Amino acid sequence: MEASGDDPLAFLFRHVSGDWGNVDAHDVRENELSLREGFRLLSSYTLRTGVEIWIITEADRSVTTLLLADEY
Repeated sequence: MEASGDDPLAFLFRHVSGDWGNVDAHDVRENELSLREGFRLLSSYTLRTGVEIWIITEADRSVTTLLLADEY
């Protein structure tokens, strides 16, 4: 994030507002179901450097993690 100059909070706000970023149609449907049923949420975004990050909120909503996609 430091190298790209991107603000992590901007991505977190997108995630919280239901802008799932670069996920495919299947993951969008899964996220919509997850909102209703209380499952895990996944968003994917691309930094200015081209690096992909994921934001994952656990099913019980106790933890939200921002990580590099290749760290999963």
